Amino acid sequence: MSPLDVDTRVLRYFVAVAERLSFTAAARDLYVSQPALSRQVRQLEAELGVELFVRTGREIRLTAAGGELLPLARAAVAGWRDAVRVARSTAAAEANVLRVGFVASGGGSVARRARSAFAARRPDVTIEPKRCDWGGEPDALRQGLVDVAFVWLPADTDGLRARVVATEPRYVALARDHPLTARESLVIGDLRDEPLMWTRKAPKQWVDWWAVNPRPDGGEPVWGPENDNADEMLEHVASGAAVCLGPESMAEYYAHPDLAWRPVTDIEPLRIAVAWAAEHPSPLVRAFVETTARVGDR
Repeated sequence: MSPLDVDTRVLRYFVAVAERLSFTAAARDLYVSQPALSRQVRQLEAELGVELFVRTGREIRLTAAGGELLPLARAAVAGWRDAVRVARSTAAAEANVLRVGFVASGGGSVARRARSAFAARRPDVTIEPKRCDWGGEPDALRQGLVDVAFVWLPADTDGLRARVVATEPRYVALARDHPLTARESLVIGDLRDEPLMWTRKAPKQWVDWWAVNPRPDGGEPVWGPENDNADEMLEHVASGAAVCLGPESMAEYYAHPDLAWRPVTDIEPLRIAVAWAAEHPSPLVRAFVETTARVGDR
């Protein structure tokens, strides 16, 4: 195979390893096995005819060739991602479709009111809600899988445009018979010994913020079961296996006979932003952002 035939997936693998200088960390972040990742990088080196990494025991570092390739590989991956996003977004706009990304309860009441107001303003446009993985709204925007999204902050919004439109206090979900449900509200210290739901789907910084990690006393949460989505998470909580933190809108949306929600009063609230990827958004995206901003200002 010619080096010109290398696909962007392999370049993305190389960039991940080069940025972390760890096959283990890169494999975890890419959701691939470490042996498969190592084979792909070895294959890339063979196709290029150069070594990109110096491997010494468990440590690796970039060779001079690898260091020169890294910024160019980043640019190639970003360029192809932008091309895919533009193609997908253009096709959606041509079909008068607006794809709106969200995670779990998304933008809460602001999102519902914005969709209603936009539908009244532009009845010719089809609004398609698109559910994202935990913390996945920014990446969905970058890939062109959605045109606009309600993003839970903090998040990596590098390269995106975003405007905060709502804030929500955070709540904890408990099993209905949990002793802490006897209280009207809680503080984060009350959850010190409670196993907390978490996920590998989202970036570590996102997980840590939701988990309030580290805690005010400098300690780490007790990590409970993993989950891939809100339904899995809340089923674990309802069974008594763990607790979880979520925004106020999740407490409203996810009513469950075996769950109880209580506000956690001493942690910062969730900020919700409407975000989009293009420097010069399409008229549909611009109109939706303007509508959402007006609704949020109210």
